Amino acid sequence: MINLNTSNMIKHTKPNPLRKPEFRYSSNLNFKFKIIAVMVLLFSYVTDIQAQEKIFKAGASKSNITPWLGDGIIGNFGNPPPAQHIHDQLYVRSLVLDDGSTRLALVIIDNLHVDREVLDEAKRIIHEKTKLPISNILMSATHTHSATRAAGSGSGSTAGKHPLADYRSFMISRLVDGVQIALNNLEPARIGWGAGSVPQHVFNRRWKMKEPVVNPFGEKDLVRMNPGVGNPDIVEPAGPTDPEVSFISVQAVDGRPLALLANYSLHYVGGVPRNDISADYFGVFADRIQELLGADRQDPPFVGMMSNGTSGDINNINLRGPAEKNAPYAKMRVVANDVAEEVVKVYKTIEHQDWVPLRAAQSELSLAVRKPTPALLAHTQKVLVRGDDEDPLHHPLEKTYAERVLTIEHNWPDSVNVILQAFGIGDLGIAAIPFETFAEIGLEIKDKSPAKKTFTISLANGSYGYLPTPEQHKMGGYETWLGTNRVEKNASKRIVAELRSLFAKIH
Repeated sequence: MINLNTSNMIKHTKPNPLRKPEFRYSSNLNFKFKIIAVMVLLFSYVTDIQAQEKIFKAGASKSNITPWLGDGIIGNFGNPPPAQHIHDQLYVRSLVLDDGSTRLALVIIDNLHVDREVLDEAKRIIHEKTKLPISNILMSATHTHSATRAAGSGSGSTAGKHPLADYRSFMISRLVDGVQIALNNLEPARIGWGAGSVPQHVFNRRWKMKEPVVNPFGEKDLVRMNPGVGNPDIVEPAGPTDPEVSFISVQAVDGRPLALLANYSLHYVGGVPRNDISADYFGVFADRIQELLGADRQDPPFVGMMSNGTSGDINNINLRGPAEKNAPYAKMRVVANDVAEEVVKVYKTIEHQDWVPLRAAQSELSLAVRKPTPALLAHTQKVLVRGDDEDPLHHPLEKTYAERVLTIEHNWPDSVNVILQAFGIGDLGIAAIPFETFAEIGLEIKDKSPAKKTFTISLANGSYGYLPTPEQHKMGGYETWLGTNRVEKNASKRIVAELRSLFAKIH
């Protein structure tokens, strides 16, 4: 109990006209310090009581978004092959956190990428139904290359105009349902987070070459993506990797695992037959982490989740060799198991907290769209007038990129507004970027974040192509080509600066 009676703090003495003014001033200052100290103690006491009164809650869900057979599977060049078999189901996995005054929703979608238009509509409906602030909803794609498209109908956020498709409407309804079910599942919970390291499965796929290589535009690149295992012309990787696997764990107050969201900077694994639907290693991890935590039979069910980190230039192929031959789906099981086992090892060492504050900040950043030069447009016309039976002028993909260049020229606006987000969960920071983000950008965000620990979720709240750094643009390579990259070459610098500003607001 704090006694606020300060009368006994004052010593009553007879005024002395000979006392020096500085002594009288010092006494008054000492008295003020005592009053301030009492106020600080009182504020701390009240804040502590308020924190004790708040109850932290968490709820999770997964909703099936597996498409029907027949639609094209995106993720490769050329005409998308039709889906003829479903190897494993696709899901939208949702996690809602509630600190008593703020709610955050993290939604992970088994898809290559999802246009902002689709996600905006889902968020609008979620807000309408639940009053959850739109800025507090983070939605991202995993980047499996074995799913069908969920495109928007506009021209700014997609590579061309796509009609309003049945699958798009179905996905929106499932996104909305998923968050609502997670809200229904809210219960008192504890939360913890940690990070391990799995370096053996991440390799930078961009390599500096001994000699420049020609690209689809007839220009020379210093860097080549996936130049082949054991290629004698490779020199060194063009950038770093990020081997860290970060995760958030929520438990019921009785210790029962409710959900675990991980983040790893690996593009995808693949090894999926051409006509199969699959969630790739993201889905395998979700199943494996549930098994390792002994959370197979629960009500409500445990939800494992894997989000895509900053993996725009990272894959699972060791180009220094030796070459591997794996059966379909075999390598993704190895990767998912290794990552899950590392997470569980760290999981056993972390402390789950009864309550932490939640915070969110969001902004829109306007980025200029890269437009083709007159010289590039002239080259494009030369490529497109050539017959299918004629050999390429420069590169096997030159027609594909000629068409992409024209799409950007005629269908894309001069600029796009992209959503950037920062979440704060205790002293953990989460950044969200709507691009296939290079690993070195993620490392920079971690280094400059004011949070004690930080990770970045890519392909979040939209999809606008690859995000190289200005330095990587100078070296060229697939991820920098116009049509693969679509926004100004300085975009990464502006995005990192904006995220730093958002983190400053919430930390």
